[in-house]
Amino acid sequence: MEYHRTKDILHVKERLRHKSVNTTEIYMHLIDSENDDFYSATAGTVEEARKLAESGWQKWDTLNGVHIYRKRK
Repeated sequence: MEYHRTKDILHVKERLRHKSVNTTEIYMHLIDSENDDFYSATAGTVEEARKLAESGWQKWDTLNGVHIYRKRK
């Protein structure tokens, strides 16, 4: 989806020719639920977490002190 590539909801709104961002958000939620394929990575240190965040990974959860990150395929 275009939003996952650009991270710009206004750009997606204009591409879909929606009058309201609210409408665009509805479509984004519908599409998000259809495509849940992710790469995953873990970070046990602040440096590892920083590198993942700078590379576009999103923090998803923490388990036993290890931060779990994910990125769409």
